[in-house]
Amino acid sequence: MRIDKFLNAVNITKRRAISEDMCKNGVVCINEKVVKPAKDVKVGDVIEISYLAKKVKYEVLQIPQTKTIPKSAQNEYIKEIQ
Repeated sequence: MRIDKFLNAVNITKRRAISEDMCKNGVVCINEKVVKPAKDVKVGDVIEISYLAKKVKYEVLQIPQTKTIPKSAQNEYIKEIQ
């Protein structure tokens, strides 16, 4: 699954256009490499998002099979790393 679709599907961003812009502006890294919106995400990848005030890291636990998942099921797909 593409990184821009993944961020939207697991409720990290509200819209895919936002996650696409984040990738284009160099805010999203996978395994410490800045990625484009079309980069594929695999189980075990570490996604790092650099917000203005902080950096947040997530480990990919599972790839969603549907377009969106319930926010309550988010912990099944990603795990926040400190």
